[in-house]
Amino acid sequence: MVGQDRGCHLPMTRRDLLLASASSTVAAAGVGAAPSTSAPAARAVNVPTAQVTLVVNGQTHTLALDTRTTLLDALRELLQLTGPKKGCDHGQCGACTVILDGRRINSCLTLAVMHPGAKVTTIEGLGTPAHLHPLQDAFIKHDGYQCGYCTPGQICSAVGMLDELAQGIPSHVSADLAGKPLLSIDELRERMSGNICRCGAYSNIVEAIAEVAGGGVA
Repeated sequence: MVGQDRGCHLPMTRRDLLLASASSTVAAAGVGAAPSTSAPAARAVNVPTAQVTLVVNGQTHTLALDTRTTLLDALRELLQLTGPKKGCDHGQCGACTVILDGRRINSCLTLAVMHPGAKVTTIEGLGTPAHLHPLQDAFIKHDGYQCGYCTPGQICSAVGMLDELAQGIPSHVSADLAGKPLLSIDELRERMSGNICRCGAYSNIVEAIAEVAGGGVA
């Protein structure tokens, strides 16, 4: 009777049912399965390598490396210079910025073998704890960082950016492309826009750079 069935209690709990179901599924999967065979050994791959000599922070290094090694990986993994950070690895965050032959560059976007004999400056080469670079000192004074992950790239980028200003190189917001760019907050923000600070310390970063750039920032 239907009414009588409603009063019945199964001797198996829900947990028991789930365990039994899982066990039967595993058993069914094993039926008829072909005996496992070991995969063939992977072929040895001849990775192309090359020697490249770099002058990093004033010291000459000759490296034997995979030709696909980025400048960032060469600095971090081979020379143990961990100031440049690997953030996005796509050239979008600026955390890997270093100065290459006097110009700032995203070191994650260029191969080390493309720059034989190049002079590279990382944050480690700008100053020391006893003798800070003016921008390092200004970042501390103005609290231009929070977690500090992007700070090495921010400072290296700021060094390169101030040099660009001194050379008269215009930016997207420069009103007169033929004249010397005016030192303004808009110029500083535009020129530093390739360096992301996820902590949002942008106003303090601008203040630090403006102090080093000079008192004439409008």
